[in-house]
Amino acid sequence: MSTRVFLELLAREASAVEFEGPVLAARTAGADAATLAELEEAKLAALKVRALLRRRARREAELSALFDTAGDLAALRDLDAVLEAIVHRARQLLGTDAAYMTLHDPDRGDTRMRVTDGSVSAKFRSLRLAMGAGLGGLVAQTATPYSTADYFADERFRHMHDIDDAVQEEGLVAILGVPLKLGGRVIGVLFAANRSVRPFTQDEVVLLGSLAAHAAVAIDNARLLQETRNALEELSEANRRLNAHSEAVERAALAHDRMTGLVLRGGGVEDVAAVVTEVLGGSLAVLDDAGRPITGDLGGPGEHAVRARADRTAPSGHADRMDGADRADGPGRLDAAAIAEAAQSSRTLGRTVRRGDLLVASVDVGGEPLCTLVLRTGRQVSDTDHRILERAALVTALLLLFRRTVAEAEGRVRGELLDDLISRPGLGGLGERARRVGVDLDGDHVVIVVRHDGGRERAAFWASSRATLEHGLAAQRGDEVVLLLPGGDPGLLAKRVAAELSASLGHPATAGACGPVRGIAGVAAAHREARRCADALRALGRAGEGAGAAELGFVGLLVGEGRDIGTFLDSALGPVIDYDARRGTSLVGTLTAYFGTGGSLSRTAEALHIHVNTVTQRLDRIGRLLGAGWQEPERALELQLALRLHRLSHPTA
Repeated sequence: MSTRVFLELLAREASAVEFEGPVLAARTAGADAATLAELEEAKLAALKVRALLRRRARREAELSALFDTAGDLAALRDLDAVLEAIVHRARQLLGTDAAYMTLHDPDRGDTRMRVTDGSVSAKFRSLRLAMGAGLGGLVAQTATPYSTADYFADERFRHMHDIDDAVQEEGLVAILGVPLKLGGRVIGVLFAANRSVRPFTQDEVVLLGSLAAHAAVAIDNARLLQETRNALEELSEANRRLNAHSEAVERAALAHDRMTGLVLRGGGVEDVAAVVTEVLGGSLAVLDDAGRPITGDLGGPGEHAVRARADRTAPSGHADRMDGADRADGPGRLDAAAIAEAAQSSRTLGRTVRRGDLLVASVDVGGEPLCTLVLRTGRQVSDTDHRILERAALVTALLLLFRRTVAEAEGRVRGELLDDLISRPGLGGLGERARRVGVDLDGDHVVIVVRHDGGRERAAFWASSRATLEHGLAAQRGDEVVLLLPGGDPGLLAKRVAAELSASLGHPATAGACGPVRGIAGVAAAHREARRCADALRALGRAGEGAGAAELGFVGLLVGEGRDIGTFLDSALGPVIDYDARRGTSLVGTLTAYFGTGGSLSRTAEALHIHVNTVTQRLDRIGRLLGAGWQEPERALELQLALRLHRLSHPTA
């Protein structure tokens, strides 16, 4: 109850003094010492929470002000307006009576007042400070923050008569100053001041310093903007033309160097495409030897698009399902046949060709097309830019050749190893071969067998990519794909593999799994069970799904390698059996009688010699233990089989 009272005070943001109310009320009511102590403890905790919330609110306000200031700088139009906003925010956030900013005057060698907020004295607003004079002069000279709770009583800096007069006329007492620095140079000082004695905390010094940093950036940006305008006005038309030519040459050289560097660093096709679009603009699509997109999008307003759906699980640079280009009719549009014709012309000429607003560069190897780059751009493209696209096509061809070679070699090694684990587990050196490709056979693994119709090469490539990413193995064995992946949940892995490979192939892929297995000896048996699971799924009309024997219910008893009845009983009836064992109840007997009487409550009650209400209560408890749908036909069949097996294995139960 005591906690609730203080929570209500916190909720309505009560003042600190109101938190004494519950304690005083309890003391007046004659509460005992323990109650008063509890209230006092709750009050202190609530006040701590209140203080924390207030600090967080203040911090949010400070961050919001800094964010707004950064926004002002990003949209800098008027330097004076930005500086005035910074000084005003400093006064608001620190809760002072005034805030002001002084800037260094290089012509006179002193500091002048630039912006004030909350000032009432004309003399103060026109004040100038000699270097090292007054508190502000000290801050500018030492380039460090300085504060005083009582200006006139502070002898740590050199007081000047004219400065003290202006400060006194303004009525300021407590002053905090922080330097405005550009690099190692101080260009001014930002102040926050109060008309009464007040110490400044470290947080306030840091906040004012952040605002000062923004002010310094604004001043420097204004200077840079003016210098840029002056420089641009001095450029002649001849210089602009020369710069344009130089930029084209430099852009080509830079693009060539970057693409070469990508090859050396192991970059992918997407990286090359990013360089091309960054340098040339527009949008780029990379097509494979069959004209299918590897990456990119040729879509535009009012036009069908050539799209690629990238496989999220494949290595970088691999693409999963690739749809052919849709035909786009109408003037100014190109279909797949027109792009293929342009690609053929590019290979014949060895140059980039233009078709409408598309630039096409294609590369072949031994007379066979390898890749085609299609750039859509609405602007005029120079000959230099044509060469950039041609170089990009050559680099892409090299990457594809290298990737194809590596993928084929690694896939072959992993496939042969998995085939030997299944067919020849007694062969020596299997563990060492696995370690060389990054597979630890001593850890938990799951064997997955995938049945699919068609697309064998694509399925094998997908499986090889998946196995490489997850430090597993993959092999194509006849009409099935086999994977050995790290993990301990065969059902989960089978579902994921089935879903992802189905999406890749565009038609159902059914995955059966077995595991976890450790070492070499269990792989062959797990493969046999995984095959039976996959076949059972298809026989049950569940093509496109994935499961292990445990997810197949009583069917799993028939396909499981060990026919683990205990696991089936635990999965189907475990919660009810455990409940009876813990509570000494007879829910298993009630469920047996219920199914034995065809689901009749009255006949179940007669068979058990109990009231119908008792039967209903027990069935409600069974429903909560087994979950919704336990009376559905398929689930009910599993439960009845489990009850029969339970009676056979526990005849006295």
